Amino acid sequence: FLSLVAEFCCGFFVILILGNFWFLAVLYLLWLYLDWKTPCTGGRRSQWVRSWTVWKYFREYFPIQLIKTSDLDPNHNYLFGFHPHGVLVAGAFGNFCTSSSFSSLFPGITPYLHIMPIWFGCPFFREYIMSAGMVSASKESVSYVLNNKEGGHASVIVIGGAEESLNARPGSLTLNILKRKGFIKMALKHGAHLVPVFSFGENELFKQVANPRGSWLRNIQEKLQKIMGFALPLFHARGIFQYSFGLIPYRQPINTVVGSPIPVKQNLNPTTEEIEQLHALYLQKLRKLFEEHKGTYGIPEHKSLIFE
Repeated sequence: FLSLVAEFCCGFFVILILGNFWFLAVLYLLWLYLDWKTPCTGGRRSQWVRSWTVWKYFREYFPIQLIKTSDLDPNHNYLFGFHPHGVLVAGAFGNFCTSSSFSSLFPGITPYLHIMPIWFGCPFFREYIMSAGMVSASKESVSYVLNNKEGGHASVIVIGGAEESLNARPGSLTLNILKRKGFIKMALKHGAHLVPVFSFGENELFKQVANPRGSWLRNIQEKLQKIMGFALPLFHARGIFQYSFGLIPYRQPINTVVGSPIPVKQNLNPTTEEIEQLHALYLQKLRKLFEEHKGTYGIPEHKSLIFE
């Protein structure tokens, strides 16, 4: 979805350059140069964009629902670990980048969804995603959000990243997290409380061409991911007027459950052991959150999360 919109924006920019509006393209390039750091300094959200009626229909299509399990004190900053990535990351976008129920459930907390920095190099598209509340996933950007001395900021990071999207298919419960500890270090350095978030139904929106690890397709996808910075899962779902094939996601409920915060004391220079201990605690709390709610959202009792 993001790729399609980005391609449209880039195409429009090329039309400006090749057409009689090249001076507008030059002015925009000047603006891009002057505004380059904004995605790393909190972005530029627009309540008007976040409140577009189309997002209401987007949330109701699946539907998307946000579930609160604990209060969050607005005097603290938080780092939300979002799982799983899925193909569309619909739960993260619908709950944190539109005027959803988040503000009423967690008053005084402002969410910032961190995405790959590469997206902010796309002309015009960067303005749109910043207006929705998205910011760069760089260390500089996360630090800026979590450094808010008054509290009330929440960095939302999709922990599994692009690599995890290659596992996104109905029934998959595999999370790429065992080697991902950078978010733990950031939480420690800034004293941000960790909050595990699990989005039930995220992997049910699309079917994906079989790509087991070691297969030629998976090897190509992983190589392209390293080169381009984002993954290219081969997925399909339904069409507009038929349900057998297309790129429109299936209408499957997405229930995003926000867990209880894990208190974190600020430590500017955490040791490897301290990072490992907090990472292990986070995995424990994430698994507990999943086990407590899986029955409610249709996950068989014998199924559990797989950490890779």
